[in-house]
Amino acid sequence: MRQHEAGISSALRAVKPIPRSLSDAVRVTRPQSPVDIPAIVESVNQDDLRLWAEANRELIHKLLEEYGAVLVRGFRIDSAADFGTAVDAALGTRIQYTNRSSPRTSVGDRIYTSTDYPNYLPIFPHNEHGYSPIFPLYLAFGCMQPAVSGGATPIGSTRKVGASVPAWIRERFRKKGILYLRNHQEGFGLPWQKSFQTTEREEVERYCAERGIQCEWRSDGVLRTRRIGPAEIAHPLTGEQIWFNHATFYHVSTLPELMRQEVLAAFAEDELPNQTYYGDGSSIEPEVLGELRAAYTKPLYRFDWRRGDVLLLDNMLAVHARDPFSGPRRVLVSMVQEIRVA
Repeated sequence: MRQHEAGISSALRAVKPIPRSLSDAVRVTRPQSPVDIPAIVESVNQDDLRLWAEANRELIHKLLEEYGAVLVRGFRIDSAADFGTAVDAALGTRIQYTNRSSPRTSVGDRIYTSTDYPNYLPIFPHNEHGYSPIFPLYLAFGCMQPAVSGGATPIGSTRKVGASVPAWIRERFRKKGILYLRNHQEGFGLPWQKSFQTTEREEVERYCAERGIQCEWRSDGVLRTRRIGPAEIAHPLTGEQIWFNHATFYHVSTLPELMRQEVLAAFAEDELPNQTYYGDGSSIEPEVLGELRAAYTKPLYRFDWRRGDVLLLDNMLAVHARDPFSGPRRVLVSMVQEIRVA
């Protein structure tokens, strides 16, 4: 077993099998505590995941609510269609990917490539759509083809991330909020036509107005948006306050060094593809960003993808990232249950 997989295994208790009446060949392994993730559900004889998930949706949701992440492996998942029906059975109806930030390709009905971001760059830990007033409560990743090397999807407990943020920083963001600046342009980031999946400016303006996003059209046709959001929000099921935002992920200082240098050389500050500030428009101090980056990267766990693996996440309770990789890699994603922030 590889060293990074041992980090997960050492945090797991003895296997707790599900009741015999459901399946004798599916094992559930639970972490020692809610901040040690993931729970693992494993079929030893390639059961049909859709059928098993339909019979065990309550268990799946209970595991997600308690631990934030469930790694499902050993089931039969041979295609994007298999993945999609399994997601519907496990989590509920898939939703559209809107107000986009990451480049993704649609490969089926509300099924997308996990990201088309260059394979040689890492992706920092984050909660999906943490910048948006509307986001998915659940994410599902499905591995159709593991990379030759690298390409892990590191995951971590948002509860642990939040607990690692110093109290004085939490209080500062609680008072000020977070300002998200986005310039929707080709090259770095996504042009507005891809972000909002339309070529009609009026549709974009209506979308933004209905969701509290300020928008303006630059003279070069680029869309600039601003939104002020909270750093923490209440989980709709548990009621606990969760550290859920893109303050760190969107800040230019979090980019890999080479990309950061290119971006800063190419754009003025108010033209950056993405940038974050305190809600009053003041800059977030470097020492604060350093503390936040440390909070996100300390609790991560890695596993090697296997063909047919499905990773289910409560998007509020678990962060995810991506390691660089070589060779072909095909990991799909779907999103479930839309949540709106007031």
